[in-house]
Amino acid sequence: MTHPEPTAGDISDRPPTYAPRRPTGDFMLSHPAHLLAIGFGSGLSRWVPGTVGTLFGWLVFHAMSVRWPDVLTPAVWGVLIVTGFVIGIWACERTGRALGVPDHGAMVWDEIIAIWLVMLFVTPASFKSQLAAFLVFRFFDMVKPPPIRLFEKRFKGGFGVMGDDIIAAFFTLITLALWRFW
Repeated sequence: MTHPEPTAGDISDRPPTYAPRRPTGDFMLSHPAHLLAIGFGSGLSRWVPGTVGTLFGWLVFHAMSVRWPDVLTPAVWGVLIVTGFVIGIWACERTGRALGVPDHGAMVWDEIIAIWLVMLFVTPASFKSQLAAFLVFRFFDMVKPPPIRLFEKRFKGGFGVMGDDIIAAFFTLITLALWRFW
């Protein structure tokens, strides 16, 4: 039995398919959006890139806060986080398209911005408290309980990539606040 050849209309009605790419250092350095979305290389880890990117974000937050405490006030961190979120929408959208996957695992800028938000509200705190915040955030980011998963399914592209991690950050902060006052 032979199947009829698809007509031009049949082919154009289908969404284009892209083979996902594994990003490399050369890919990351090929465009500023890729460098940012891949978390300055932290997303290139072959082992749990989201966790590595979150660790990188935590370390950057800590190092910058210790180095420039008079400059990086909570208000300035807030501006950096909002700006990073907005720029991250563009960077993750562009990088996701180039990689052929809207939310490629190597794109960790969303984790970086979200952990900055968590640390902004958690610090100053002991290492144990910051580690607990890190672990709770990773739990919500990986498990994606409702409404995080619903948000992720509803919103695609850069906004969806960035937004679900911000919701995970809020869940983290609510959990830590309840834990503290329990």
